[in-house]
Amino acid sequence: MTGTQAYANIEKSTRQEAIDIEAFLPLVKKIAYHLKGRLPDSVFVEDLIQSGTIGLIEAAAKYNASQGASFETYAGIRIRGAMLDEIRKGDWTPRSVYRKGREVSEAINRVESREGREAKDEEVAAELGVSLEEYYHILQDTNSTQLLSIDEPDHDELSEDRMVSSIKTPVKELSDLSFQEQLSREIENLPEKEKLVMALYYDEELNLKEIGEVLGVSESRVSQIHSQAIKRLRSRLKEWI
Repeated sequence: MTGTQAYANIEKSTRQEAIDIEAFLPLVKKIAYHLKGRLPDSVFVEDLIQSGTIGLIEAAAKYNASQGASFETYAGIRIRGAMLDEIRKGDWTPRSVYRKGREVSEAINRVESREGREAKDEEVAAELGVSLEEYYHILQDTNSTQLLSIDEPDHDELSEDRMVSSIKTPVKELSDLSFQEQLSREIENLPEKEKLVMALYYDEELNLKEIGEVLGVSESRVSQIHSQAIKRLRSRLKEWI
């Protein structure tokens, strides 16, 4: 979409829905800075804001109030999706990092299946055949790949047909509900520190630095805890994801 077309769509949307685009620019920035908190330095918040603004423009052009969702909810999905699409186009992550992430999840699963309890850091490191320090480095390196890992099935929410239609099949509704219920149970069963990090990150929307200040640990340690929590959940929800 060219800039001229985009702004034409803004004018059209504003006439039809009386949407004040500028009023939602703070939402773009909020989402951009929240995403930036989980991304490496090679991703610039200005680029996220730019792609998110395009998502906002497109949301204003396509919003249909009869679908039931508020414009803010609809726009938030479009903004977030536009940012994530831009990030994925320039994916900086080597395949080896994704492979290591899967290996950690599998190691956690093996330890927990064998021991019948949550896996300890040193046990997972031993299962992987690496030192504890190397294990923490792996967690640190793989954390930036976890953009939506905790709610990965919701990637479909960013697809065009899901955003413009509120219709779900009974099977899909049951599947989504069952997954969310199981996810909630598994989060509740996380070790206390991991559960707290997840709550602060996803519910309170604090970034890693802010969580570190709350817990009195370094930002890198929070990143490790978050990464391990994600991998623990993935190992326990492997039948779903």
